[in-house]
Order: sequence, then C-alpha cells, then structure tokens
Amino acid sequence: MHSLFLRWIKRFLMSLGALLLLATLLFIAGNLWVLASTARYIDGHLEQCQPTDVAIVFGTSHWTRSGLRNPHFHARMRTSARLIADQRVQHLLISGDNRTQAYNEPRAMWRDLYRRGVPAEQLTMDFAGFSTYDTMVRARDVFQLKEALLVTQSWHLPRAIFIGRALGMEVTGCIAEEQPAADEWRLKMREWVARIATLGDLYLWQREPYFLGPAEPIELHRQEGGDKSREESRENTPEATVNINAALFFQQSLQADTVPEH
Repeated sequence: MHSLFLRWIKRFLMSLGALLLLATLLFIAGNLWVLASTARYIDGHLEQCQPTDVAIVFGTSHWTRSGLRNPHFHARMRTSARLIADQRVQHLLISGDNRTQAYNEPRAMWRDLYRRGVPAEQLTMDFAGFSTYDTMVRARDVFQLKEALLVTQSWHLPRAIFIGRALGMEVTGCIAEEQPAADEWRLKMREWVARIATLGDLYLWQREPYFLGPAEPIELHRQEGGDKSREESRENTPEATVNINAALFFQQSLQADTVPEH
C-alpha cells in the first residue's frame, strides 16, 4: 500500500512537472511570436516614423504611485506633439481610461498636448480605452481607422501592433523616446504576461471591448498656414473632439455608482 502511494505521488509530480514545462515553453513561444512578427513594423527614432493621417496615443497615468511625474506619460506626449509639429501625422486619437471622475487619462493627455501647441481640432479623445485591446478594437470599429501610427513605449508596441494587425489594420509603431525609468523592469515583466493574455483575447475567447457604441469617424483637418492656423485653433476651438457616446455612457455609469473594471 505504501509503495503504491509513493508511485502515485511520483507520477503526479512528473505529470505536474511536464505540465509546468509545457506551460513555460508555450509562454516563451507566445511572447517570441508577438515580438518576432512585429519587429519590422517598429521605428526606433521619431525621424524614421512613417507619416500617416492618424496616430493612436495610448493612455497612462500622469503620475506614478509614488507621486512623481510619470516619464512614460510625458514621453508619449512629447513624441506625439513632435509628430504633429513635423506634420508626420494630421490627427491624434488619444485613448485611455476614464473609470472615475477623479481619473481621466484622455483629458490629462489632451491638456498636456494642447499646452505643447497641438491644435484642438487635431485631437480626438476616446474615454473607453480601458486596455490596449479595447483601444485598438474601438479605433477600427468606432473611429473607422484602417491604418494608423501607434505611439507608446518600446516594450508596449509589439503587443499593440500585433493586436492591430490581427484586427486587419495597417499599423506601424513609433517609439516614445525616453530615459529608462527605475521601475521599468516591472512593466516589462507584466508585458510578457499581457502578450499571452492578448493571444487569448484574439484567438480563444474573442472577447469584445467593454464599450463599443456606434461609428464616429474621425474628420481630418489639414493644417495650412502654420502658426496662424494654430492661433485660430486656440481662439475658436476650446475643446477637442469627444467620443460622445462613450462620454455619455460613463456619466451614466458614474451616476449609478457602477465603475467598470480595467
């Protein structure tokens, strides 16, 4: 009896070890697939970023948990503003989390970009970008984008590009240039897990974004006249384009005290 129990324990441990090894190999293989299939679509320097009509800027918190300025946020804003100034893109879709009245990533992004000189009519806010997946699905289905330039950090771009291309979009990536942050290793580790979750979103459970809504195509405003056009924008357009349906939805959610999860 004792010998039978030991054999059962041995088989169980061997099976468990085999499953862990298989899971590890699948984890590594999934990440390598995402990285290898997107590397050619990423430009390392702003001067190399491919010109296009619209750039999608991914939201993040303005501040770190320790109360410091978030270098990732400011790198994305700085890069996006330069893309507009250099006329490499004509419009910015700024997508982020707006789960409470006190936390509004798109509004913080809009204010920062406006202070950097980006005309208001070249900005569209998406308040339902709860995740990279949600942002990309909404960019295609709500804002009717078939191609775009994606602006975020180098460790985030492979997943964003992979999602966009899996959705049938022609997307490339522009790295938001910055100095390495102290806690960046945590974000990179989390990104390895997020890439595997993305494969599940796309190919297993095919999840839908938290909020979609009707189509609201982005209207492009070609800038002519340089500084004059920008000054007219500041005088005549105090607000950016807003994804109206998403904004109304979240106002109702807040009033009902129902806070969506990321």
